[in-house]
Amino acid sequence: MRTNRLEAFSDGVLAIIITIMVLELKVPEEPTLHALGDSFTGLLTYLLSFVYIGIYWNNHHHMFKLTRRVTGTVLWANLHLLFWLSLFPFTTAWMDESGFARTPVVVYGLDLLLAAVAYYLLQQAIMATEGEPPLLRNALGSDLKGRLSPVIVLTGIALAFVDPRLSLVPFVFLALIWLVPDRRLERYLAAHHLDDE
Repeated sequence: MRTNRLEAFSDGVLAIIITIMVLELKVPEEPTLHALGDSFTGLLTYLLSFVYIGIYWNNHHHMFKLTRRVTGTVLWANLHLLFWLSLFPFTTAWMDESGFARTPVVVYGLDLLLAAVAYYLLQQAIMATEGEPPLLRNALGSDLKGRLSPVIVLTGIALAFVDPRLSLVPFVFLALIWLVPDRRLERYLAAHHLDDE
């Protein structure tokens, strides 16, 4: 199977996730900047989760440019990733509405962690189906950022037991280091003239 249907389905699910998240935002009751201030944390948590969804969408796109075929295992691994991403509206809203209470922040961190694990498993499923040359494996190389990401999220989860608001520092830091699409994949796509297919 080619990747087109999987990519279109994933794009649709991610668009719905973003839509659900924005619908969770509370509209100020009064038309003043002061009233908007009451929605400030909601906007920030939405922004953080929006950036994470964007990161996954961007890197998912690049990864599937290097994927030749889709197997049943790849389909299920992709659904596994979409499951954890689909919980972002819930975990984001809970974290915001609780005023960054410990349990919701930990659950948000676990959602980030499990989405990262699911993305890694999707990569492994794709690499298991690769022929020669192994495009994705060659493009990823040592994958230092990928291996470091769970450590950063676990640091954020651990910080929630000290002060839940401190957890946002590693969560934001991780989003910042992934904000630019995976340059390894972009370089590989450009070097092998795969970026214009």
